[in-house]
Amino acid sequence: MARRRPPRLVRLLLFLFAVSSLLPFSSSVRPFVIVISNDDLIKDSSSGDSFDDSSDDWDDFSDSTRADDHPIDPGSWLSILDPFSSSPFLNSSSDSDPLESLFISGIRSMLSAASSADPSAMAAAASQIEAAASAGLPHAQSTLAFLHSHGILRPQNRPKSFLFHQFAAEGGNLQSKMALGYTFFRQDMHEKAVVLYAELAEAALTSFVISKDPPVIEAIRLHSGTEENKDVLRKSRGEDDEDFQITEYQAQRGNSMSMFKIGLLYYYGLRGLRRDLKKAHYWFSKSVEKGDTSSLELLGEMYARGAGVERNYTKAFECLSLAVKHQYYSAYNGLGYLYVKGYGVEKKNLTKAKEYFEIAAANKESGGHYNLGVLYLKGLGVKRDVRAACNLFLTAANDGQPKALYQVAKLFQKGIGLKKNLYMATLLYKAVAERGPWSSLSRWALESYLKGDMGKALLLYSRMAELGYEVAQSNAAWILDKYEEQSVCMGESGFCTDTERHIRAHSLWWQASEQGNEHAALLIGDAYYYGRGIERDYERAAEAYMHAQSQSNAQAMFNLGYMHEHGFGLPLDLHLAKRYYDQALQIDAQAKLPVTLALTSLWLRKNYAGSFLVKMIDSLPEVYPRIQEWVEDVLMDEGNATILTLFACLLTVLYLRERQRRQAAVLVQQPDDLVN
Repeated sequence: MARRRPPRLVRLLLFLFAVSSLLPFSSSVRPFVIVISNDDLIKDSSSGDSFDDSSDDWDDFSDSTRADDHPIDPGSWLSILDPFSSSPFLNSSSDSDPLESLFISGIRSMLSAASSADPSAMAAAASQIEAAASAGLPHAQSTLAFLHSHGILRPQNRPKSFLFHQFAAEGGNLQSKMALGYTFFRQDMHEKAVVLYAELAEAALTSFVISKDPPVIEAIRLHSGTEENKDVLRKSRGEDDEDFQITEYQAQRGNSMSMFKIGLLYYYGLRGLRRDLKKAHYWFSKSVEKGDTSSLELLGEMYARGAGVERNYTKAFECLSLAVKHQYYSAYNGLGYLYVKGYGVEKKNLTKAKEYFEIAAANKESGGHYNLGVLYLKGLGVKRDVRAACNLFLTAANDGQPKALYQVAKLFQKGIGLKKNLYMATLLYKAVAERGPWSSLSRWALESYLKGDMGKALLLYSRMAELGYEVAQSNAAWILDKYEEQSVCMGESGFCTDTERHIRAHSLWWQASEQGNEHAALLIGDAYYYGRGIERDYERAAEAYMHAQSQSNAQAMFNLGYMHEHGFGLPLDLHLAKRYYDQALQIDAQAKLPVTLALTSLWLRKNYAGSFLVKMIDSLPEVYPRIQEWVEDVLMDEGNATILTLFACLLTVLYLRERQRRQAAVLVQQPDDLVN
């Protein structure tokens, strides 16, 4: 039977919860592939809720001055973490409002107590925060909700945490809205989650304009599996990084490409550097003076935004025009925008703007697809066509363009062009919302980790974990597991007990696994299988391994095969065991040795079921803990008991096969002996 070709309008929306396309050091979490087919598209564009055309979608270079008076993220810890912060919340409000002064003092003391591992100081800080919260300060209520959620210097109380987040959200605290949105999302309450995430996504997009900073998030994963991500962390040390110092030296010696690279790092605030738009403009300008054209498009954007320099649309037009002459196709987007708004040009020209956007789109620039989508959605210079806009937005969203993700989410939420799907709308709004200003806490968490301040790093990652950031959940859990011997975890009445630490790490790994982290799912399975910090439960271990296996994790496949082979939490089924072992080898060639040993064990079990030999082999994992101290220096990990068992199986099989060969040889000789 001939295979049907997919419909022409099918689109694949490749989506990471953190949207990997803008993450220079993205996590290893696999992307979710969401298929948009003709069945998801609404033929009648007039169906669905009404679409609000009143908002100004052309706000990339907005003239807004709102940042001076109304911070996007009021009550953020960032204003306290950053000594260079110009937040009005920190610099003016605290002097006039005693409650905010008390709250700021509490946050400072809390961060200091986490760094110094001082439970009594943490308790005093928590008391200050609680006093401000009891008096009705929303930002203090949000922080108190965090303390209740994690059980820091008070009994863990999730209902009370939820209640304080509700109070804080009603008072305008956006981080509490993030926490509530994530709570509703986990519980599949998409009707409530989508409303919160839509508001937060809009605030995030607004922050891109007001802050005049590029919408880039650098989410660094501290670990790769069970090992520290040393190479990535080495490159995240900012100006202390050797590679940066070499590049800077080359730039100072007049290398134009190095000038561009240094400017790029400062412009986006990458690799642990603090964003410095003035330095970025300096190096971009130097690069252009040396004849390098790579910086022209970004210089044009900086002049248009007024980022690091005084806003100058004429210079922006000049830089962008030079950039397009050198075939920098993304610059066509900037020129198109200037013609849409009539900035730096003689007059508005939607026809010319459309031509520039089409050139950018034809050269796979996501901004071109997005901008064309807005033209068709609003009917600017073209006939309004929701279907065309929808497809253009999907293409741009496929490249991680944040505004396109927002527009597709809105289409799913309203049922315009796409069938209403609140789950998809929530998922996409969440991706955009996670780029908001509150995401910058990750920078300070990473900086603390690199400085060896594990207590502060854990506290900041835990705060972000509560807001729904998968990488933060994974990082916080990893710190809890790796630094278990150090006093980095604050529990109910001081430092965490082993039980508290295990439960907290388990909860964080579980949340990360729900968001697609296969390594987290694997660790959850191991925790249930070995009874690490929780009661041993083979069935729940199998459930977690199944989750990791669904993401093509070879280790999980091997573990499922082993459980089927022995009937631990799964039906005893040697055929299924072999299938899982074979799949593990197909996924990962490095699994050849353990899979070979496992298949040898299966052969033994099939041909010598119930024998003393099989019983002895099955008893080895139980005997192992009693001799663990003796073999600790050799095996180093209790999971290797399985390898020890399978190696013994291999030796036994070789012995048995050799015995069978000798017996066969004797039988062949016996007729001759009888004749004689």
